[in-house]
Amino acid sequence: MKLQLNWSSSMFGTDFYHLVASFVIYSILGWLVESIYMSICNKKLTNRGLAKGPFCPIYGFGATLGSLILKPFAGSYMALYISGAIIATAFEYFVGVLMIKFLGALWWDYDNKPYNYKGIICLESTLAWGFYAIGVVKFLNGFITRIVDRIEPSKMITFIEIVFVIAVFDYTVKMVNIFHEPIVNTKDKVVKAYRNFHDRWF
Repeated sequence: MKLQLNWSSSMFGTDFYHLVASFVIYSILGWLVESIYMSICNKKLTNRGLAKGPFCPIYGFGATLGSLILKPFAGSYMALYISGAIIATAFEYFVGVLMIKFLGALWWDYDNKPYNYKGIICLESTLAWGFYAIGVVKFLNGFITRIVDRIEPSKMITFIEIVFVIAVFDYTVKMVNIFHEPIVNTKDKVVKAYRNFHDRWF
């Protein structure tokens, strides 16, 4: 059954079709790049996804939404770098605070990094976010758009549907495994799952 969506509707000047396609591609590409990098570092195959499949939605959301927000700064490398670094750092801090509050732990730790704040953000990551912003907005977005435009829309939509079905199933199984105990133990279960994930891959 086809997704009942208005693919031609737009957001921030970009049609929904290209936004969703970019989200899916960035989610897969982000998983692939980080998994390859960590596999090299760990000298063994390493899955950087929270679930089992090759799909990391945090990369999809970050790259796609970041591109929309940063589009007004695309005309200047300096403005793009500074705005990207600030916005991404603020987002990282916001997510980190929420994780500490609701899960009792972070999925990252910058305590060993110089100029860090509570282990949530650090100067090194802030500087890196600026370069990521330039890479995504000035280079990757155009490359991904050209890939999407070369594929017949009906085939791309089918691909998107298949990826979403697999991802939803994958993450549903993961959540069921985390939350299958009584609600009173939910927080402990989530923290335990995170620690197992951290100990396994970091």
